[in-house]
Amino acid sequence: MARAVFFCLMLCAPFALLAQGRDLPDFTELAERQGPTVVNISTTQMRERRGSPQVPNIEEDDPLYDFFRRFIPRPPGPGQGPGQSPRELESRSLGSGFIISTDGYILTNAHVVDAADEITVRLTDKREFKARVIGADRRTDLALIKIEAAGLPAVRMGDPNRLRVGEWVVAIGSPFGFDSTVTAGIVSAKGRSLPQENFVPFIQTDVAINPGNSGGPLFNMRGEVVGINSQIYSRTGGFMGLSFAIPIDVAMDVQNQLRQFGRVSRGRIGVVIQEVSKELADSFGLARPAGALVNAVEKGGPAEKAGVETGDIILKFDGKSVSSSSELPRIVGNTKPGSRASVEVWRKGVTREVTVTVGELLEDRVAGRSERRGRPTEQAANRLGFAVADLTAEQKRDLKLGAGVIVEEVQNNRRADVRAGDVITAVTSRGKTTEVRSSEQFNRFLTQLERSTTLTLHVRRGESNLFVTVKGESGPG
Repeated sequence: MARAVFFCLMLCAPFALLAQGRDLPDFTELAERQGPTVVNISTTQMRERRGSPQVPNIEEDDPLYDFFRRFIPRPPGPGQGPGQSPRELESRSLGSGFIISTDGYILTNAHVVDAADEITVRLTDKREFKARVIGADRRTDLALIKIEAAGLPAVRMGDPNRLRVGEWVVAIGSPFGFDSTVTAGIVSAKGRSLPQENFVPFIQTDVAINPGNSGGPLFNMRGEVVGINSQIYSRTGGFMGLSFAIPIDVAMDVQNQLRQFGRVSRGRIGVVIQEVSKELADSFGLARPAGALVNAVEKGGPAEKAGVETGDIILKFDGKSVSSSSELPRIVGNTKPGSRASVEVWRKGVTREVTVTVGELLEDRVAGRSERRGRPTEQAANRLGFAVADLTAEQKRDLKLGAGVIVEEVQNNRRADVRAGDVITAVTSRGKTTEVRSSEQFNRFLTQLERSTTLTLHVRRGESNLFVTVKGESGPG
């Protein structure tokens, strides 16, 4: 009997708390006060009609009439707007935004207004305004637009750094065109890095975000904007519990530059980096995985001029610690071009400090891939499970390398991501780096190592440089 009473108390306690309203957030006041600051954004883009088929002149009672009416578009009729030719179509998109000043400045996502010929902003009181783009930044997916109005309700800014994982947050927007839709959830994580998104430490939430929410605000429970809803992770195109917002401090810095200059200026130092794994940290003699490993230095760039070398691990930049490689682009990008910054690097077992004059990031660079040249030669697999050959003079010239060996065939290699066509230029083991000059020297070097030794290969793959860790074998050799 006592056990039954105990279980009843355990089961009933949560419902008693729910009945009393404890720990349950109330979003009504937030929605009422902040709803008018959120706007619906629709855009129109004119596109040329490319010779589409037309409905033939047939009677409505003809059996084929319904087929042509449903599947073949009709040409625009005489009711088309002024200036719109029969060869133009309107493409409309929907998004959200929010008012940041009473005189009509609005923040939204760049992809919401990208390539738009006309932007219409609709307020919650149903008033509509034509908007103009002040500036857009594709790297952060932010845009600042302006409508000619006064006395508008504006949002209050919050501090995303004070957000805690598990904290309640609220989104207001126009998913699928449904104005003033309120959804709520919690902060799932902070400082998320997404592929191809190096300049934004995203706030991850489980707030329901769908097409049309893009550009809308993310509020904390104090009614302050802490982020801009920008992306979702989805395999279906709909909400799956993973939403990402741009922190408002990042957005406000971008909009300040857009308002003043119409563009965003970012720093760059000219390095290609990768994450420092535990195996790489052990190989380079670093106490713990941290920093950004430099696997290529741009010739003539700011980093090379400062003395940064391939294989350096950047631990600090301008006094700011670099915990992971994803943090470095944001730190460098936020540094004013032309300024001088100290860089602390880990090199050959010791820390060194160099000073770099930060350059300006002007445009995205897209790396191509070079073709593998030369014929494979018969080579036996080495102890790592792949066969290597010396580089030909033509390959050295094309790759701009003085030495190295090319991987001709991967026969039995389960310990490292080495591929046919990779060029190995150096090997690092126990903090010491050895340049690879020939296949004979490389294979002889491997035979001298204990099988339990973990080493790092310096690899040229296409036009990219990377470090590949090869784990040592366990057990008897």
